[in-house]
Amino acid sequence: MIFLEFSIGAVGMAALVVGIVGLLVGILLGIAAKAFAVKIDEREGSVRELLPGNNCGGCGYAGCDALAKAIAAGEAPVNACPVAGGAIHTKIGEIMGQSAGETEKKVAFVKCHGTCDKTEIKYRYDGIADCKKAALLPGRGEKLCSYGCMGYGSCVAACKFDAIHVVNGVALVDEEKCVACGACVKECPNGLIELVPASSVQRVACSSRDKGKQVKDACQTGCIGCMLCVKACEFGAVSVENNLARIDYSKCTHCGKCAQKCPQKIILIGEPAE
Repeated sequence: MIFLEFSIGAVGMAALVVGIVGLLVGILLGIAAKAFAVKIDEREGSVRELLPGNNCGGCGYAGCDALAKAIAAGEAPVNACPVAGGAIHTKIGEIMGQSAGETEKKVAFVKCHGTCDKTEIKYRYDGIADCKKAALLPGRGEKLCSYGCMGYGSCVAACKFDAIHVVNGVALVDEEKCVACGACVKECPNGLIELVPASSVQRVACSSRDKGKQVKDACQTGCIGCMLCVKACEFGAVSVENNLARIDYSKCTHCGKCAQKCPQKIILIGEPAE
C-alpha cells in the first residue's frame, strides 16, 4: 500500500515537472518566434494573386513567387511579367503605388524562311531531334545554310503555351498563343528567334550573314544584302549590317516599300495588329 502511494506520488510529480517544462518551452518558443519573425510584405501576396502562375521564367526570375517578391521589394518593375496583359500590369501598379506605363505586346518571330522546298541539303541527319546537339556537328545541321532554322524542334519543346511548331522544316509562331515569355529565344542555338512588336508589319525572315552568291547557293529566299530595301525606305528604318537587312521598328511606318523592292521576297508583309 505504501509502495502504491509512493508510485502515484512519483508519477504525479514527474507529470507536473514535464508540464512545467513544456509550458516554459512553449513560452520561450513563442518569444523566439516573435523576436526572429520575418516580416512579409502584404503587397507580395496581392501581387502574386494577380500573376498568371505559368512560372515560365520569361520575366528573368525563377517563377511567379520570385517575381512577386521582387516587385514588392522594388527590385522588378510592375510590368515585368510578359504573360500578364496591360490590365494586370495596371492593377499591380495600383498595389505598388506606381504607374505601369505603356507596354506594347510583343511576339516571338523566327528570322528564317528557308523551308524544305527553298533550302539546299548537304547531308542527311538521323541523330537526336535536338537543335543544340545538331549545332555541334560540322555545318550545324543538314541544311547548307548554317545560319537558318535546323527544324528539330527544341523551341517547340521549350514553349509551354503550344505557340510554336515546325512547319515544312522551319519553326513558325502562332502569334495568338504567343505570350512573349522568351523561352524559345533562349533555346535556339542559332539565335534565330527574337521578340518583336506585335504591331510590326514588315519583318526580315533571314539571319544569314553570308554574301549574296553564297546565300543564293544555299537558299532560294535568303537576304543577299543588295541594299534595295535601304534605298526604298524614306524613313531610315532599314539598314544592312553584315550582309543582312534589319528593320528599326521604332522608325518603321509600315509603308511596305522595302518589302516591295526586295528581290528575294525575304521581307515578309503581315497584317497590322488590331
